[in-house]
Amino acid sequence: MTAPRQRLGAAGERLAADYLQRHGHRILERNVRTRAGEIDLVTLDGSTLVLVEVKLRRPSGFGAAREALSPAKQRRLAALASAYAAAHPELPPDVRIDLVAIELAANGAVGAIEHVVGAVDEPA
Repeated sequence: MTAPRQRLGAAGERLAADYLQRHGHRILERNVRTRAGEIDLVTLDGSTLVLVEVKLRRPSGFGAAREALSPAKQRRLAALASAYAAAHPELPPDVRIDLVAIELAANGAVGAIEHVVGAVDEPA
């Protein structure tokens, strides 16, 4: 990943974390790297463990941020969620995968933040 792209991703994750905290989530971890991939944010929403995928998009012809969660990405997130929960038995057993989609306006300002609860149907 190039440095500008990394900065953009980090900014998106900060925006998502701030948004989720304002909506009652407790941030446990950020950028959890495993052999199987990366989990952007791990939070607690009440008694539910939530793995959060953050998608940030600038205006382009590539579609909305929410559309970037392909079936393959959903399967990978489900596998990551299952592995993370197994590695952390001290955390609640209820696991959910959410998406925070952030759309930037043409001027670079945040246009919209969409929180999709349960964006992936079932962790593996």
